Amino acid sequence: MEAIVYLVPVGPGRYELYSEPPDEIDAAPRDGFFARHAYRFRERWREVVHTARRGDRPTGVLARARDWTVCRISETVAEQRTLWSLRQLASIELRYPSDLSAADAASLPRRLLLAARRHHGLWLVVDGLLFALSGLLMLLPGPNVIAYYFGLRVVGHFLSWRGAACGLDRVEWQQHAEPALAELRALADVPRESRASRVEAIAASLNLPRLAAFFDRVAVRTG
Repeated sequence: MEAIVYLVPVGPGRYELYSEPPDEIDAAPRDGFFARHAYRFRERWREVVHTARRGDRPTGVLARARDWTVCRISETVAEQRTLWSLRQLASIELRYPSDLSAADAASLPRRLLLAARRHHGLWLVVDGLLFALSGLLMLLPGPNVIAYYFGLRVVGHFLSWRGAACGLDRVEWQQHAEPALAELRALADVPRESRASRVEAIAASLNLPRLAAFFDRVAVRTG
């Protein structure tokens, strides 16, 4: 299986690997204890996110704060799906900014994946312990959002850790320079309101409908 992954510049010397895997990845449960429980948590989390986005539950400060938190977590999870998808890939076409050398384009993804493997491995342990402790809240009325939160984080960190490992050890990378990504580099230092239309146009030219929202979340200004 082959896919396209983009090396997106998000600030001075900063890059992120980005793709838009189809939503149906891992849509069906698989054999194995962890896979079944991961599927169950993802399905329950989808229900929680759908309810939070609908916004038709009784109003209140705590309810609004909970819905906002759930929606923000959902956005963060979406950003991890690039790493998740690497578990199922044998070959990747890396599209990188055309103003970057081929040598840097080859080394940067490996550096990012090494950092991701360390990061997600550490938080897999931490959130696993917090998820176990969150079970104490099951006696409280209503859905145990805290348990869903840490449960999803455990699943997400495991899939990201595994994806980073596969990207380092198993996936074959091919390179292709992309001029549109070089333009994104310059836009990272432009105020969001001023760059919005151009970022949207670049996203459309690359056929990446979620890229603009991702770029707005992670791009860092130097000023």
